[in-house]
Amino acid sequence: MKAVLQRVTSSKVSINNKIIGQISQGFNILLGIGQDDSESLVNKFAEKIVNLRVFNDEAGKMNKSLLEIKGEVLLISQFTLCADTSGGHRPSFSKVAAPEKAEAIYQKIAQAIRGYGVKVETGEFGAYMAVDIANDGPVTIILDSKSL
Repeated sequence: MKAVLQRVTSSKVSINNKIIGQISQGFNILLGIGQDDSESLVNKFAEKIVNLRVFNDEAGKMNKSLLEIKGEVLLISQFTLCADTSGGHRPSFSKVAAPEKAEAIYQKIAQAIRGYGVKVETGEFGAYMAVDIANDGPVTIILDSKSL
């Protein structure tokens, strides 16, 4: 699994100009699930996300977690994060999880984060979406299940 966590002051996702998910301060997360990923990673991934200390404390230092600031999450599936670009100029998606598997893991991650009391909004799995973010910092962190 690969996730791009963007610290935001707000974020929203739309389909056909209709907002389907919206958050205030927290993380906009783009999540890619590979064919070798399994549900066994879900709880560890969620725990890392909610406890990652990248939000500013009173002194302006990145010292607070999503839980501490009572932040929110907008979780967007993005299979292109698992693209293989080693073979030329056209990305290969042969290492991406099958849609059924990927959606199940995506939903379980959303549920695991909610289990910490965090508001989680989602996009629509497999849909063409427009994502608007107001980056805060900007602060962008990449999580890879291979490094957990």
